[in-house]
Amino acid sequence: MNFLNIFRKKEISPELKRENWNNRFLLLLSGILFGISFPPFPFPVTLFIFFFLLPYIFVIEKRNSLLEINKSSYLTFLIISLITLYWVGSWQSKADPFLMIGGGVLVFFYPVVFLLVSSLYYFTKRIFNEEVAQWLFPINWVTFEFLLTLTDLKFPWLTLGHSLAKFTVFIQIADIIGSYGLSLIILYINILLYKAAKNFKNNSASAIRYVFISVGIFSLVVFYGYLKIDNSNDEKKIKVGIVQPNLDPWEKWNTGGLENLLNKYLALSKECINEQAKLIIWPETALPVYLLSAEYSNLVDSIYSFIKKHNVHLLTGMPDFRVYYQNPPDDAKFSKAGEYYFTTYNSILLFSPFTNEIQRYGKMHLVPLGEKVPFVESLPFLGEFFKWNVGLSSWNTGLDTTVFHLISESDTTKLAGLVCFESVFPSFVSSFSKLGAEFIVVVTNDSWYGNSSGPYQHKEFAALRAVENRKAVVRCANGGISCLINKFGFTEYETKMFTKETFVIDVPLNNEITFYSENPDIIPILASAISVWIIGLNILFSIKRKFKGQV
Repeated sequence: MNFLNIFRKKEISPELKRENWNNRFLLLLSGILFGISFPPFPFPVTLFIFFFLLPYIFVIEKRNSLLEINKSSYLTFLIISLITLYWVGSWQSKADPFLMIGGGVLVFFYPVVFLLVSSLYYFTKRIFNEEVAQWLFPINWVTFEFLLTLTDLKFPWLTLGHSLAKFTVFIQIADIIGSYGLSLIILYINILLYKAAKNFKNNSASAIRYVFISVGIFSLVVFYGYLKIDNSNDEKKIKVGIVQPNLDPWEKWNTGGLENLLNKYLALSKECINEQAKLIIWPETALPVYLLSAEYSNLVDSIYSFIKKHNVHLLTGMPDFRVYYQNPPDDAKFSKAGEYYFTTYNSILLFSPFTNEIQRYGKMHLVPLGEKVPFVESLPFLGEFFKWNVGLSSWNTGLDTTVFHLISESDTTKLAGLVCFESVFPSFVSSFSKLGAEFIVVVTNDSWYGNSSGPYQHKEFAALRAVENRKAVVRCANGGISCLINKFGFTEYETKMFTKETFVIDVPLNNEITFYSENPDIIPILASAISVWIIGLNILFSIKRKFKGQV
């Protein structure tokens, strides 16, 4: 063998070149159809999600090895990532370098994580056959979506069900099956339409049958949606005032002028009180300090003076600092100067005019790299390497779900408070509903990402949480989008990006617990069990083949 032959470019025929280009085009097309199905693209374009898989399957069904399947799949998944997640790095002049690096890494690494789907397809095909592998493909995809909610690298942003956020009549069935169930419906309609296209020339009767089944599934879901929307009941309501201050997120973290900043919030809150608001909401990290530390007691006094004077509750996003002189939690840090342990949280605080006891919730799902360095507990040196200039570095993970109680003279209202990223975790949000929350509040600061797709996607995904739990969702954002989404997923009021605004809304209260709220993990756990079974069969198959080879 001539050693130089390994460096020579392999000659391929014009026919094979043409086929390769056609395949690349189909893979690109699948990625584009997926990408444009997600917000902020308008509703009719969303319907492409029911067709995005067809070009992709036409290509990978011709691939036999795991390497060939994954090489083809990466191209599709990369296009998906570029279209839907380009915004994560912020890419603004003031953006922190670590945020840009993290965003760039995510765009190219996320498609690698997606390869779990194509790998499971290969393992299924290896045990069974092409036909079975295609029918089980949706199961494997939902397993992948569920795994993205686990570990410190969790990022379930592109759950397929989220693409339907603007298709309001279709998503009503999420009160039973949730976003993962919507993903299954999307994928199986794709598979059915692929089968129809594949059989169109040679077996038109079979093709028509597949189309009929897919249309039937689609129609039943839409019919259920119309029934649910028409079955609306009158509900109790509470007047809620939203303060959207539109502060520069980069400049806010430069300490100084805190009293002036607080006075701006109080002045905006007064506008809501003038419209009879009973609860005022400020956005995530409204004041860039650990407000409840002794150093800022004067600011706390000013807040209490305001809410007691006007007899109003205040719910606000706020950094929180807790000190432990004994029995600290496992993830507590140690202050050598003060000789104590402490934890810091990206929190929500509730101030009441009737008591000096402050209700607290610490964010439990932290943004990987942005708010917490993954696996920093096991690898502490990573915490020193990844640090934002804006001071976020590494929050501690909140310890438990908290339902806030608004206690008035005549009634008690229960609400769930979520911080930003947490609103994209379907089963997590449902846990608040089971604890009795009557509506959901999301405090956020999407201004980090400018006027990109990110803030619009984040806002629209909240519609799924509203429908899954049949709870109104109130979003309070620093620079937009703040809004009220009713329990059917309709947006009743919303602000524009980068505007300073206050508004008061009547928020419906609902203590209903949906089937999904009660059983949020049925579909993903069943899907995961099937996928684990397939992997187990592959391991047994490999052991058996190796044993036979030795005999």
